[in-house]
Amino acid sequence: MIDTHAHVHDRAFDEDREAMLARARERGVDAIVTVGCDVEDSRRACDTAESYGLLATVGIHPHEAKDAPDDIAAAFDALRERYGERVVAVGETGLDYHYDHSPRDVQRRVFAQQLRYARERGLPLVFHQREAHEDFVTCLRGGYDARAQRGIVHCFTGTRDEARVFAGELGLVLGIGGVVTFKTAQPLRDAVKDVGLDAIVLETDCPYLAPMPHRGKRNEPAFVADTARVVADVLGVDVATVIARADANARRILGLGVAA
Repeated sequence: MIDTHAHVHDRAFDEDREAMLARARERGVDAIVTVGCDVEDSRRACDTAESYGLLATVGIHPHEAKDAPDDIAAAFDALRERYGERVVAVGETGLDYHYDHSPRDVQRRVFAQQLRYARERGLPLVFHQREAHEDFVTCLRGGYDARAQRGIVHCFTGTRDEARVFAGELGLVLGIGGVVTFKTAQPLRDAVKDVGLDAIVLETDCPYLAPMPHRGKRNEPAFVADTARVVADVLGVDVATVIARADANARRILGLGVAA
């Protein structure tokens, strides 16, 4: 099983990281992508990936866009040169209009720079979008080449129509995490049923958004199995099929070449 979006380098795991990763292995999680949210956080993600045999991304989250370096490409190139194949994607990057921790024009500019970087370097992307769907899609239509690029809309919680735009028009896959298990998430379950197994990957976004029955606790990669069971129920297939197909999608999108 592949957890395509985690933050196991987060300080929340400093006291028990090895034990937490051991629990993941016991539940069948054999690859984890730990995701960077600014340059320093990306470095920490890469360090953790190198230390524990994981995978990592380098990116600037829209919350952190206001503090992005002047030369994002140089910062990312330096990390990729240092950590090599451990770095599998750019992200998480995108737009977040819920909190507006960075001005919206700055978010769009930094997002466009990361889109361009990924396109020029031939790297997949991990996207973050919250309450910014129209601007997000506009940015993708202007700066993302669906014919040549690959990407994951992380923590997708949207509607059927939004899912169809991402999976159909733009050829993206949807990162499905713990939210799909929540009682209030029927629209998300409907969207998953609509796009089907070829358009999803599994994730935790740990330490955030733990699935039922762990809701309210710190999330961790072992819990991706609980999400897989609910997705299986939604699609009317067995859990092994969900895991196999979601993992195949992850390998295709991220080009995974390093075992964890």
